[in-house]
Amino acid sequence: MAEYEHILVKRDGDTITVTMNRAARRNSLSADHLTELLAAFREAGTTDATGIVLAGAGPVFSAGHDFGDVAARDLMGVRELLTLCTELMRTMQSLPQVVVARVHGLATAAGCQLVASCDLAVAASSAGFALPGGKGGWFCHTPAVPVARSIGRKRLMELALTGDVVDAATALDWGLVNSVVPDEELDDAVAALLARATRGSRASKAMGKQTLYAQLDRPEADAYAIALEVMASASQLPGAREGMAAFLEKRKAEWPD
Repeated sequence: MAEYEHILVKRDGDTITVTMNRAARRNSLSADHLTELLAAFREAGTTDATGIVLAGAGPVFSAGHDFGDVAARDLMGVRELLTLCTELMRTMQSLPQVVVARVHGLATAAGCQLVASCDLAVAASSAGFALPGGKGGWFCHTPAVPVARSIGRKRLMELALTGDVVDAATALDWGLVNSVVPDEELDDAVAALLARATRGSRASKAMGKQTLYAQLDRPEADAYAIALEVMASASQLPGAREGMAAFLEKRKAEWPD
């Protein structure tokens, strides 16, 4: 894997871990940091890894956009920064691998957006989540986009308008994360969830993930039209053929991918 200034990238077996490593800046997302994250995820997407973990070094997962970077930009510059951030979020969802957020400490603003944009998320009991723009001067417009699709309208409005931090248990109840565990069990819980989420045919999983995102938030008829055609096509994949054969022959599947 490539060397970076603001992040650490490590592969262990079938899993690649991307760790935000600007602890002194609370893992805030400057343009340079976002550029490295985007490059790392794109590179990871080309590998044969089955899962990617997004983590943060230091006491905070991510404090969101780096205000020092934002304040130095004019309108066009801020648009470029937000476009870069949006491209990162969309790239994570387009990758064939399962992407899991490993959340400790605070995940605020664009940091909360990162969590919502990952396929899955495991939080430590100490974690907190916020869209703090609601009590400040710069509202969390773009971070609210994936958060809304995770927690629903009324809860989004509470989070975005108050700017309050919600604890990990509340984030779990609202659907922002998949599970909450004691801090000392976070790594084991992430690994266990990722192991369960990466079982089976890799090609089938990749197509399935991308189709899920393609049909989300579409009218039901459109969603069915997308899902029906992809599911029919996917029936011809080697993994699908092997899975059905193994079931019919009452044996363990031997995945070809």
